[in-house]
Amino acid sequence: MRKLPPLASLRAFEAAVRHLSFKRAAEELAVTPTAVSHQVRQLEDRLGVRLFERHPRQVVATAAAMELYPVLRDGFDAFARALDSVADRRARRSLTLSATSAFAARWLVPRIASFRRAHPGLDLRLHASDEPVRLEGRDIDAAIRYGRGPYPGLVALPLAADHFAPVCSPALLLRRRADLARWPQLHFEWRHRRADNPTWRRWLEQAGMRGVLPESGVVFSDENHAIQAALAGQGVALLSLLLVGPDLRSGALVQPFGPVLEGYRYHLVHAPDAPRRDELAALADWLQAEMNAEAVAPTVARGSRRARRAGSA
Repeated sequence: MRKLPPLASLRAFEAAVRHLSFKRAAEELAVTPTAVSHQVRQLEDRLGVRLFERHPRQVVATAAAMELYPVLRDGFDAFARALDSVADRRARRSLTLSATSAFAARWLVPRIASFRRAHPGLDLRLHASDEPVRLEGRDIDAAIRYGRGPYPGLVALPLAADHFAPVCSPALLLRRRADLARWPQLHFEWRHRRADNPTWRRWLEQAGMRGVLPESGVVFSDENHAIQAALAGQGVALLSLLLVGPDLRSGALVQPFGPVLEGYRYHLVHAPDAPRRDELAALADWLQAEMNAEAVAPTVARGSRRARRAGSA
């Protein structure tokens, strides 16, 4: 426990030194000059030193007062700044959005600046979780769900459809589908095993390729790790073109050939009684605009010019 004098006496003393007047200090604190004098006297008694020399029409701060004053002045200034900061944060609008780790890292985080430009008065907080979060409470306002739906008990706004294709580092020099045999296939584990998941097995069947084992290669538990492995030239990954769109446009990854598999659709979901409806509408408009602007069409061979010419086995 800090053994401090009463706050009222410290405030009275600080104001009296600043104004060098009990009367003007009293006006600032909305009390009487007698009350200020009484508070200062209590502080003097507590400290055992004289803080003011009292004269009929003025008061003069002593050396002890001038030693104490800057510490209290700076302390009160710090209190004021902290209180203003807390009040400002409460006054600002905020929204917490949950998404998978891969979507948060690969799609949302690079676009935070875009959201802040579009909505400077709305703070977006990201919550990364590969397990669906409950939206009935008030900790999470909305979530990005990936699937076909429906989402019972939730309001669901369809966003962009996803597509999957083989992508790799241009250093692998893939030209034809037959070149797949020269490099490991990179997989990531889907949270739910479904027949329509865009997996290497489905891709090989649709491509009509035989002699390539669909389960061979390296398996990652996290989609983002598979993306990092592809960027590092560790093999060929069947990845979401939405998530690796910036890497394809920069040339860090290439999509050497098709076919392209249809994935699932992203949805923005929230509880029907979600309280921040204006903020949710702003988020939905921004998500749709961003996804429409960078929509990944199911076309073959995104990436380098050389890769675009290699479309057949």
